[in-house]
Amino acid sequence: MAAILIVDDDPNLRQSFEKLLLAEGHAVRTACSGEAGVEAVRQAAPDLVVMDVRMPGMSGLAAFKAMREIRPGLSAVIMTAFGTTDTAIEATRLGAFDYILKPFEIPDILKIIEEALAAGRMSRDKVAVGVAVGAAQEDQGDALLGASPAMQEIYKAIGRVAPTEALVLIRGDSGTGKELVARAVYQYSPRASQPFVVINCVAIPDTLLESELFGYEKGAFTGASHRRVGKIEQANRGTVFLDEIGDMPINVQAKILRLLQEKQIERLGGSATIGVDVRIIAATNRNLEEAVAQGRFREDLYYRLKVVTLTLPPLRERGEDAALLAEAFLSRYCREMGMDNPGLSAEGRALILSLPWPGNVRELSNAVQKALIFSRGGPLTSEDIAQAAGIGGPGLHSFSAENGHGTAEESLRDWVRQTLFAPGADRLYETLTDQAGAAIIREALTFTQGNRSRAAKLLGISRPTLIAKIEKYGLKIETQVS
Repeated sequence: MAAILIVDDDPNLRQSFEKLLLAEGHAVRTACSGEAGVEAVRQAAPDLVVMDVRMPGMSGLAAFKAMREIRPGLSAVIMTAFGTTDTAIEATRLGAFDYILKPFEIPDILKIIEEALAAGRMSRDKVAVGVAVGAAQEDQGDALLGASPAMQEIYKAIGRVAPTEALVLIRGDSGTGKELVARAVYQYSPRASQPFVVINCVAIPDTLLESELFGYEKGAFTGASHRRVGKIEQANRGTVFLDEIGDMPINVQAKILRLLQEKQIERLGGSATIGVDVRIIAATNRNLEEAVAQGRFREDLYYRLKVVTLTLPPLRERGEDAALLAEAFLSRYCREMGMDNPGLSAEGRALILSLPWPGNVRELSNAVQKALIFSRGGPLTSEDIAQAAGIGGPGLHSFSAENGHGTAEESLRDWVRQTLFAPGADRLYETLTDQAGAAIIREALTFTQGNRSRAAKLLGISRPTLIAKIEKYGLKIETQVS
């Protein structure tokens, strides 16, 4: 749940917004003027402000400036009916996350609000680097945990590179924690009070990525009814994290190279050169050397990115870290769900250490959360972990210490290895994971009485991701709140 402040002189719009956002599970306050909005921020700082530009008395722009003086880093979504003016663009330069033109569609504004809240959390929630093993996490945000030598080297590298202006390239398999490392570099840098903008180069279609990054001028393409500031321009004086840069189209790579070399961009359809001051952090799970050889990634950009490279090890190469992370995730999810911590059984811990975790830390986190939701009480067992990881089945329950294969723990390990590494195991794993995912989503929506926003929070995913998975699995679910 987030605290959102609505500032608009239209009472009908305020009431509609309040009803809509309350249904999404947020705490909402409203203000009828810029002055009242500033006072509301002074009394109780919100996570996000959704505000009109033109209001009697103090304008939305002036109010936003005053709000930022009270709470530096406060983000806003600006609403305006005057897309031909530069007022909303100026607001984004001052730190507003985005703006939307009136009239707007409900799904559009909800999407922007969720993105703004997510960006705000990433900027505010401190990433604890190299916290002591067993340290309490109650006062921590996210944490980079691990006692393995490889992770100790990562902590040292973050400490060395963060205070500099050097470009950082983070490499590693999917789910190893590249975004956490990027946030840590940002939060321990001199730019920590400035914007942190995340661009996922895979999540945005190729046809939209260029305009998302660099913005566009009115008339640049069909449907471009007004000028729009891009994410890089919004992040001026801050940091831009280009996630999965190895999947970036060649034409966009050329513009990123110019940004790195000249600190300049051009909006799509424009000719004016715009100076920007941003630090770039990039990440990829791709083999960039292979992509360069195949002509899918520019060689000059590759060498430009290789100023400082941090390579995250896969979880299977981090020794006892998997158990340490599982215990930390378990503690975190118990706090979030208001549950007592059941702990891990000895065989549950042993199974966690024996599994390959191809999805790395992200997969382990999801498995621990699912195991906690469906556990039957008591410490999480190897059966709980196996089922949550999508490797459960009738064969799993047939193992026992009396079956001639040693202990139940050894038998389970043998079964897991044979299953995961057998021919076609990747398809089996994907199928079982999908089945588990569909069951988890169905259970979460039942628990939240159909509230998708609450269900998404319970599952640790965004609302759009939850909706996409509901569609992917073809779930037919009766919901009270959509």
